[in-house]
Amino acid sequence: MRVLGASVARARAVTVDVHVRPGDALNALREDAITGLCRRPKELSPKWLYDERGSQLFDDITRLPEYYPTRREREILEARAAEIARLSGAETLIELGSGTSEKTRLLLDAFMEEGLRSFVPFDVSESFLRGAAQRLAYDYPGLHVHAVVGDFERHLGRLPRGGRRLVVFLGGTIGNFKPLQRARFFRELADGLEPGEGLLLGTDLVKCSKRLFAAYNDSAGVTAEFNRNMLRVLNRELGADFDVEAFAHHAPYDEENGWIEMQLIAQRSHVVRLPALECFAHFEEGEVLRTEVSCKFHPRQVEAELAAAGLHLTAWWTDPSGDFALSLAFKR
Repeated sequence: MRVLGASVARARAVTVDVHVRPGDALNALREDAITGLCRRPKELSPKWLYDERGSQLFDDITRLPEYYPTRREREILEARAAEIARLSGAETLIELGSGTSEKTRLLLDAFMEEGLRSFVPFDVSESFLRGAAQRLAYDYPGLHVHAVVGDFERHLGRLPRGGRRLVVFLGGTIGNFKPLQRARFFRELADGLEPGEGLLLGTDLVKCSKRLFAAYNDSAGVTAEFNRNMLRVLNRELGADFDVEAFAHHAPYDEENGWIEMQLIAQRSHVVRLPALECFAHFEEGEVLRTEVSCKFHPRQVEAELAAAGLHLTAWWTDPSGDFALSLAFKR
């Protein structure tokens, strides 16, 4: 009974702020589909890749031999978490796009040794986030867990205040933002920080194009299934009639823009009905629907982009292979 009582007490310590209303996601999908499918080139936000099935497929991708970013970032965290905690001096850790917060546990273990008081997991899925927050509160007694349900493209201004804060943005997710979008994100984030507060950022680095291509065009076809899953989301949520198998996955590396471009390529000319939008999407044979970009970075580029937003790069770590990087920057 004592164990059960402790579990309940820890669960009660969790605070949850909800900034996403019921129907917000569907309305955003409708708006994105109307603008993205009725223009050329066609493009949709990568956020629609991540329903429950898509999230599981992406988890499968991170375990593939070709896909290195997740392993490399974890290597850095395992080697440098204690150093990051000492340098940051953070009392509050905020993780954007936290998911299960698995990698962040490496940071939490180190930060607790340095006097961390609270952890703020920030994600768009309320049910998923509540479960993850409860588990963290149980596993880290004495740590105040303050979960925030929100979209980091719209709700950065709602981040809780209190204690010296460090925002953590891992996984190379910043690479899904194109340059102008990325600049807005950094500026908005920096505007919400106090001097001395900072950002820990994960970025995938530029490397051999063959390795990049292999990472996003795996031999087992898992990434292809993940990419086509977006069409299943559109079918389910908007009543569309995409023939999923009529689209081929391709993810070339665009050297000019410095990004991998996830594409779905129509294998034949056809028309897709979108009843919920009262419109049609016309696809020519060979026409591309872009579902994601994944930008790759040079060290000086990361430093310059952070500096433009008022964030001073203080420390930079890579894995032994030099594939991935973590940057620690502070607002002056």
